[in-house]
Amino acid sequence: MSSNNHPLSRRQLMSYAAFATGAITAGAASKAPAAMQVGAAAPQASKRFSMKKSINQWAFPYPERMSLERCLKLAKDAGFDGIELNYDLENDLSPKSSTADYVKIRRMAEDIGIAISGLCSFLFWPYPLTSNDPTERARGLELAGLMTRAAHDLGVENLLVVPGAVHMPWREDHDPTPNDVCLRRAKEAVGKLLPDAEKLGVYLNMENIFFNGFLLSPFEMVDFVDGFGSEHVQVHFDTGNIMEYQFPEHWIPILGKRIKNVHLKEFTKKGSDHSLEAFRPLLDGTTNWPEVLSAFEAAGYTGYLTFEYFHPYLHHPEALIYQTSDSLDRMLGRK
Repeated sequence: MSSNNHPLSRRQLMSYAAFATGAITAGAASKAPAAMQVGAAAPQASKRFSMKKSINQWAFPYPERMSLERCLKLAKDAGFDGIELNYDLENDLSPKSSTADYVKIRRMAEDIGIAISGLCSFLFWPYPLTSNDPTERARGLELAGLMTRAAHDLGVENLLVVPGAVHMPWREDHDPTPNDVCLRRAKEAVGKLLPDAEKLGVYLNMENIFFNGFLLSPFEMVDFVDGFGSEHVQVHFDTGNIMEYQFPEHWIPILGKRIKNVHLKEFTKKGSDHSLEAFRPLLDGTTNWPEVLSAFEAAGYTGYLTFEYFHPYLHHPEALIYQTSDSLDRMLGRK
């Protein structure tokens, strides 16, 4: 999410060099076949990466204008390998849903031919696992347990978990939690979720948020995750959440094999808007994607790269899905 290269200058230099070479050999070159002419550079092939393409359901106008089935079919038609679904209080994946409901969704995805790459939720914000309000904490833990069961029933191994928050600037009613208390409560909460997750084969993947004032460095994340001593506590790495002050390509080598799932969020450092509006459509930001993808490759990551975006297009919402798929194809060297 932070590309500060200057391709125009580079192209200009290459053009000048090609022009000079072409001028010197103009006579001979004019008689040679086009493919043999000096200065006629062949297009450079993009590096191909082995990661898989995914998109989060928030990029779709669901449930207002698209059904879950329509979202799955559109993602498949656009060329995605997977789609990440969202758990909420009032949708197809909610506390009201049963195992039979989730099995039906899983089979629908299988019939369409698209994988469910993970499960995530906004419910960690109204019900944070580290809240000073014990009622909020208890409800958050209950919901996280239901999400773990839902992931299992969907046949999904990746559950995104927001382990805690010192502060939530978007919630005026949130009472800030002291750092040490936040850490203690987060460890307690994840520790309570872990036995069921291990039994159900679900990975609890801690997301780096940054805006929540908790786990603000890759070293803190490593200590937190490793402290549980379980392969079922890993990292859901979000490239965009740290872009305001840091760089994802610096985190990835440190987190390494702990990265179990990924959110690609495009971010621009050109503005001063610190809300969700700072996140952009893929490639419309300042992320250094070649460096980020190379870092993932060096870390041995071959899983899903899930585009996460919160603003479905008002008109022709399918355009965002196709544009994102095309961008990912180019980033991964498929085009």
